[in-house]
Amino acid sequence: MKKLLLASGSRYRRDLLNRLGLPFTAVAPLVDETPEPGEHPAALAVRLAAEKARKLVSAGAVVIGSDQVAALDGELLEKPGGRVLALAQLEACQGRIVVFHTAVAVHDSATGRLHEHVDLTLVRFARRSRSELERYLELEPAYDCAGGFKVEGLGITLFESIESKDPTALIGLPLIWLTGALREAGLDPLGPGD
Repeated sequence: MKKLLLASGSRYRRDLLNRLGLPFTAVAPLVDETPEPGEHPAALAVRLAAEKARKLVSAGAVVIGSDQVAALDGELLEKPGGRVLALAQLEACQGRIVVFHTAVAVHDSATGRLHEHVDLTLVRFARRSRSELERYLELEPAYDCAGGFKVEGLGITLFESIESKDPTALIGLPLIWLTGALREAGLDPLGPGD
């Protein structure tokens, strides 16, 4: 069986990839995530996912790189890192739609092929009061998540709707597309056992 590497330090992506039951090693690559001038959010996500996958190229390995970029009216939302920015971002999103661009790149070192995909998720925020948003951040300080919330947790209470082709994309790794790409690389989660 080919070696599978996840080019990510994200515990959320590790948890998602674990769902497929394939053995893998996760390594956080050092990649400068600074957007290039005028770079569109989807292009940024794809570029970073590909850079992460290429950083860990290893003989005989299949490497998964992924990145997620959140945008409100085309402006990037960050992983807030702390309460002040998280609250400011959540307040800005009230009653509006945030677009999440979740990109995946799969590099098969045996063939040299790089497969890329970007999944779009539209999140319509409900209108919540400042005190409700502060309470949310007390209960679930999601400062390491794009936009400052966790859809798989209490963050779900902040939304009116979510539109996506793949519910795992918003968490950080679109497993529907990834499963097909891994199958093409010879790593089928439903393939024959040992």
